[in-house]
Amino acid sequence: MPMPLLGQMMDVPLNVSTLLVHAARYAADTEIVSRRIEGDIHRYTYRDCERRAKQLAQALMRLGVAQGERIGTLAWNGYRHLEAYYGTTGFGAVCHTINPRLFPEQIAYIVNHADDRYILFDTTFAPLVAKLAPSCPNVKAWIALADDAGIPALDAPLLGYEALVGAQDGDYEWPVLDERLASYLCYTSGTTGHPKGALYSHRSVYLHAMGAALPDAMGFSAHDSVLPVVPMFHVNAWGIPHGAPLAGSKLVLPGKDLDGKSLYELMEAERVTFSAGVPTVWMSLLAHVKSIGATFSTLERTVIGGSSCPPSMLETFEDEYGVRVIHAWGMTEMSPLGTLARLNWEQAQRPLEERRRLLRKQGTVICGVDMKIVGQDGRELPRDGVAFGDLHVRGPWVIDRYFSGDESGSDASPLIDGWFPTGDVATIDPDGFLQITDRSKDVIKSGGEWISSSELENIAVAHPDVAEAACIACRHPKWDERPLLVVVRRPGAAVTRETLLAFYEGKVAKWWMPDDVVFVDELPHTATGKLMKLKLRERFRGHVLPTSGDGSESA
Repeated sequence: MPMPLLGQMMDVPLNVSTLLVHAARYAADTEIVSRRIEGDIHRYTYRDCERRAKQLAQALMRLGVAQGERIGTLAWNGYRHLEAYYGTTGFGAVCHTINPRLFPEQIAYIVNHADDRYILFDTTFAPLVAKLAPSCPNVKAWIALADDAGIPALDAPLLGYEALVGAQDGDYEWPVLDERLASYLCYTSGTTGHPKGALYSHRSVYLHAMGAALPDAMGFSAHDSVLPVVPMFHVNAWGIPHGAPLAGSKLVLPGKDLDGKSLYELMEAERVTFSAGVPTVWMSLLAHVKSIGATFSTLERTVIGGSSCPPSMLETFEDEYGVRVIHAWGMTEMSPLGTLARLNWEQAQRPLEERRRLLRKQGTVICGVDMKIVGQDGRELPRDGVAFGDLHVRGPWVIDRYFSGDESGSDASPLIDGWFPTGDVATIDPDGFLQITDRSKDVIKSGGEWISSSELENIAVAHPDVAEAACIACRHPKWDERPLLVVVRRPGAAVTRETLLAFYEGKVAKWWMPDDVVFVDELPHTATGKLMKLKLRERFRGHVLPTSGDGSESA
């Protein structure tokens, strides 16, 4: 038998650093614009960004950080956070982006599970750092993303970012790394029990960036001015900090001010053509634009994900403002992009209502990712838009196991026959469009963030006057879903809605708090004693939350 004939091509590893190198060389003078937490606008170029990322790499190595060690970040979308993305991974360390919206106890768990050596933080998070530091003994120092004058007074080992970076000369060559080495670590935020870590490789991040930049995905271009509203602490801002340099796009980073007025003014000033974020952000933006009778002078398209995009929002963007909406779906375990709703040539010729019916769905997969739905017997179900089943995915930027917290990687793989079970229930139609219909895990998706219903139930039943409780998702006009607590009182107890909600204070983050409580005589159960949440959702489908009128809850 003849030997297989191998291709005769260079074996160049896919390293994250090469994305920034490319931008620094071939889009050297393209701007990166940041609204700083200090309130001013900072401008520099991809060339400047790479130099400072190299200085950060030098500084971290001088601190003794080794390849594979984790460096945490607690930061908004800004130029220093972008430098951290590349300055850590460029020499082989791991950038661990931490979601500050989680409850402090969850964050402390994540920091300790990841075994972060240093954590870089924006000074707006100084009160949070003060709470975390005593519970995170393995963090050698907290690095304030500020100059010496901006370093807060904290009872914790502190270093100043600008002093560290400024002490280095930037005369450094990125090493060539094994593309299979770890690059970024992101934790899920709504799983049952503790958050779980997804550990990405250089190869997976590079391929994800290429997939995201495809014309029928996010479609980054050197002609674009890109503003990621989705935070850089939320699954790597959906890959935008990698896809934008790959294409040489101008990058506009909004900092902490994500209200409609602030975003609109920044978009107009920087001639933004592309943006991405969760529906709650766009509600605020559209409300502001309408209130001042304005329009978008340059915005062409936006990706909306994290929660289902309301059809009215899609139509408002397109009909009233001429902005194309791209509905997207993904998850932390997928780096996160899985599907985007874009029409092919044939679909674009269909009647308007048919086109919109497709675009309201979560879309088709990016090349590189595959998906299927399976029934309870594990067999694949037809792609007819009618059958629904458990959604399974696979691809080069999908995890094959969760981060174990040590170097053994001994945790069992969640894969089923080589596919990752997402926990979502969905349909796939003959056009290949995915539509999420339910979730096998009853998590609640509020403003693009996940809330664990089981954790809220556990707190409720800890109250001495509560016999049983179930938490279900209730529709909300602003946040998509909010928690509704359904409670059975103990005999003779008189616990009230206000008393029970007060019981949650200090136990969960504010945005996890249930929006309402209803009391019932009994909860429905299966023959094996499990709660039948489907029946509860049907019963309370029309329930109007007290916050539905004013949108006062914050996610």
